[in-house]
Amino acid sequence: NGIEVLEKLKSDARTKLMPVVVLTSSAEDPDIKTCYELGVNSYLVKPLGFDSFIDKISELGFYWMVTNEIAR
Repeated sequence: NGIEVLEKLKSDARTKLMPVVVLTSSAEDPDIKTCYELGVNSYLVKPLGFDSFIDKISELGFYWMVTNEIAR
């Protein structure tokens, strides 16, 4: 599952600093907390409906490509 993938990514020195965004249907507090404890950079819940999903992905892309500052 996605949490197991996140654990692997964040435990490997080669991928530990890679930004990770979780895009999921789960809005459960334990899942959100676990992901942040494991080092996720952002946790997004998929909206219902295709148009809303496309809007969310567009916002995500804008944030990561334009707004967010990365370590260089």
